[in-house]
Amino acid sequence: MEKTTMGLIAGNRSLPIEFARLARQEGTLRIVAVAFENETDPRIGEYVDEVVWVRVGQLDRMISAFAKRGVKQCVMLGQIAPKNLFDLRPDLRAMRLLWRLKEKNAQTIFGAIAEELKKDGIELVEATPWLRPLMPGVGFRLGPALGADCESDVRFGFQIAKQVSKLEIGQTVVVRRGTVLAVEAFEGTDQCLARGGSLAGSGGGAVAVKVAKAGHDMRFDIPTVGSRTVEVCAENGVAVFAFEAGKTLVLEMNDVSAVATKRGITVVAVEFEACQDGSTG
Repeated sequence: MEKTTMGLIAGNRSLPIEFARLARQEGTLRIVAVAFENETDPRIGEYVDEVVWVRVGQLDRMISAFAKRGVKQCVMLGQIAPKNLFDLRPDLRAMRLLWRLKEKNAQTIFGAIAEELKKDGIELVEATPWLRPLMPGVGFRLGPALGADCESDVRFGFQIAKQVSKLEIGQTVVVRRGTVLAVEAFEGTDQCLARGGSLAGSGGGAVAVKVAKAGHDMRFDIPTVGSRTVEVCAENGVAVFAFEAGKTLVLEMNDVSAVATKRGITVVAVEFEACQDGSTG
């Protein structure tokens, strides 16, 4: 049987590789990856059938690479370093796209890219059907059990993170004893954890919570936890990293478990009803 060709827009870190590995296990996909210079892990070539290397900002070349190879569907996975988004040298197609946007955030930019792909007959789809094995549900926990104070902070942080994410600011907050210490913005999760942990003081004990925003478009961005996340928590006095169950990827599970156990960090999947009045159910 002829394999279906799937396109992969591959950013940095290990998620694009994990997707390719899991998709290959099904045995039905031919995978063509568009990879970005100075961003994508070169090992991606070991897991896909073909790699086309481009610079960040070469939108027309990226789309043409898929169109010329008969790609009708693609996924977008991995990150692009924020500094490279500002250092990029956009081609004419990317410049026109950016010029049309009144607001320039992840949702609007990636949504516009999806529309550009669609013009060439390529549909941007969710990768979650292949990634479900990496998305733990309620009851998942690594490291120490939560104490009553931390449990309360997790509930509080979950609500705050849900509200902040609606404003397109970020999806992670750091709290301690009912006080918000840090909110993720453009700098990314690691820097948010470092800032929040430092503000918790020498005693540590900060709690971080990461969520998917309401109506989160999983085509563009899936909340992710990896071993580096847990290391950053340990290095900065963050005792708990909680994430939204069923909507967050845990990558490098064995490494995450080893780090959580060694450093005494609780990594837990949670789910609360986010209420409009500021409480959590």
